Amino acid sequence: MIFRRKPRGSVFFELFSAAGDNIATSVELLREFVVAPPERRDALAVRMHEAEHTGDDATHAIIEQVDRSFTTPFDREDLYRLASRLDDVVDHMDAAVALANLYAIGEFPAGVLAQVDLLGKAARLTADAMPKLVAPTGLTAFWVEINELENEADQVHRELLSLLFGGGYEPLEVMKLRDVVEELESAADAFEDVADVVHTIAVKES
Repeated sequence: MIFRRKPRGSVFFELFSAAGDNIATSVELLREFVVAPPERRDALAVRMHEAEHTGDDATHAIIEQVDRSFTTPFDREDLYRLASRLDDVVDHMDAAVALANLYAIGEFPAGVLAQVDLLGKAARLTADAMPKLVAPTGLTAFWVEINELENEADQVHRELLSLLFGGGYEPLEVMKLRDVVEELESAADAFEDVADVVHTIAVKES
């Protein structure tokens, strides 16, 4: 007989919930940065980088908890992967902000805000899902909706690239904006990676 040890209220669920909340905070900072006037962007970039450090701290706390725990609610490898994928989301958003600030980008194309809107939806879904990992088999809607959002993000990304290379921007500006757009697309991919790990956990727990 196999006994499943899934401690309800485990510190793991609290740590993943904290990571999810930090992602939600980070995407709001990203939105604020994109719509802010240039003179406010330095301060917002600092706050975003602080959020990235908070994400790193959450990741390290999860890994430390896995390493010192005799029993874990799910496979250790899945816990490591989930922590890493959550961290990737904030890393890419922080990189997008840092690059935009470094390049002194003026006004963003409208499609960038569309990217941020989709990231915001994914962030809310992810933050809501993390406390529910205690019963991962009930999270089917989460990974389905995240996958749908990622498909939408792919379309926005393609449209943005078409706009950038359509002749309306100077070559140097194209290169700068493309770097930012690619980081935002990578953030959308990272959300899908999070959903894939949750799906894997759910399958193993079913």
